[in-house]
Amino acid sequence: MPTHPQALMRVPAVAAFGLLLCATACMVGPNYHRPSAPATPQFKEAAGWQPARPIDQQIRGSWWQIYSDPELNSLEKQVAVSNQSLKVTLSQYTEARAMVQYQRAEYFPFLSASTGATRQRGSENRATFFNGVVPNQYNDFSLPLDVNWEPDIWGRVRRTVRAARETAQASAAEVVNVKLSLQAELALDYFQMRGLDEQKAILDRTVAAYRKSLHLNLQLFHAGLASQLEVEQARTQLEAAIAQDQDLGVARAQDEHAIAVLTGHPPATLTIPPRTAPYTPPAVPPGLPSQLLERRPDVAAAERQMAAANEQIGIARSAYYPNFSLSGSGGFESGSLGNWFTGPSSFWSVGLSAADTLLDWGQRHAVNTEAEANYNGTVANYRQTVLTAYQEVEDNLAALRILEREARTEGRTVASAERQEAIAMRLYQQGLDPYINVIQAQTVVLSSEVTAAGIQTRRMTATVLLIKALGGGWNANQLSSD
Repeated sequence: MPTHPQALMRVPAVAAFGLLLCATACMVGPNYHRPSAPATPQFKEAAGWQPARPIDQQIRGSWWQIYSDPELNSLEKQVAVSNQSLKVTLSQYTEARAMVQYQRAEYFPFLSASTGATRQRGSENRATFFNGVVPNQYNDFSLPLDVNWEPDIWGRVRRTVRAARETAQASAAEVVNVKLSLQAELALDYFQMRGLDEQKAILDRTVAAYRKSLHLNLQLFHAGLASQLEVEQARTQLEAAIAQDQDLGVARAQDEHAIAVLTGHPPATLTIPPRTAPYTPPAVPPGLPSQLLERRPDVAAAERQMAAANEQIGIARSAYYPNFSLSGSGGFESGSLGNWFTGPSSFWSVGLSAADTLLDWGQRHAVNTEAEANYNGTVANYRQTVLTAYQEVEDNLAALRILEREARTEGRTVASAERQEAIAMRLYQQGLDPYINVIQAQTVVLSSEVTAAGIQTRRMTATVLLIKALGGGWNANQLSSD
């Protein structure tokens, strides 16, 4: 196969120039450094909140196990498997990872191939037709291979890959954030439902007691020791308690339906039997405020979005520099199948090109301004996310501290109300006080008992919200570096 020495010498020369471009490549644009965020040496409200001891109470991945409730554990496990909102977020994360692979492909040359077979007839009246010299009808069989590569001289591809990877990491953190939110929502619904179970148990006992009071008043009325008014007062009190007892069923049904949807089931397929349990809010160690930046998935997502926005500045600045591209093609072309793949049928070409925009009327400047403004926006969003995280921790630390004192106070209120009720009933039975005093005392007992149950529910939900605010045992080092 004949060759041309000068042509062969040009091939390594062009390749060497391409390698030189790669060796001297640099990245334009700012390198990323995490901006400072509002910080505090310790949580303000932690002073009145005792951290958990021993250390095995530290929050871990399955944070709900801290409540030692097997039914809650079973429900929480179903969130990660069956919740549809979580599956949407997982799909978005898969898309983000696929985009990383897509952008990485630009590191390498693109190779394309095609083949063709044509039969052509040219016009005999065309300017280049020479009768008897150039055949007017001929076959053309071709098999070209084309190679195109744009060396990443200014770091556009590298920054694009970094931006895609950081966006994927932000998406991964968002998956954790959604999962944590759904798990916390389930725990909140669960403890609110159990709180309603406790209130219903109180009202069931109250209804039973009011029935006895009505029966007592009827006996006294028939004995001539009580009036019809007192009988009706007792009857009204009983019916009001029954209505209040029945009304709890609405909120409980809604909580049960919400739990079903969170676990990926139709509400009709899930039934959670009523149950009362002496729940004790677990002590949750808040840790140090500086640890919150690594433990909160929403903070991690905001930080990764900030890093991706920084890469966009470099991508925008690379547009000010010329683009270099290396291209080559080669293959076989012949007018006959018999000698299609022989040496004389081969052809090749290789070349280097550069292109730059000389005048764009401020378009590139506008893109750079947009990228910088977007980055500044992500910085502000990151700092706001950090502030919100601190607020949520402080809010729930304060709630737990205050509710603990309120629970003790309300416990004393319940005990005092029960003594008051006993005294009022005794005086009524002795004929020394009207029955209205008994009703008032019983109303105070019921109100204080329901309030105490509500405080207990709020304490349990506050621990859930605190664990959520602390990131649920997650850590940013779990983000994939792929």
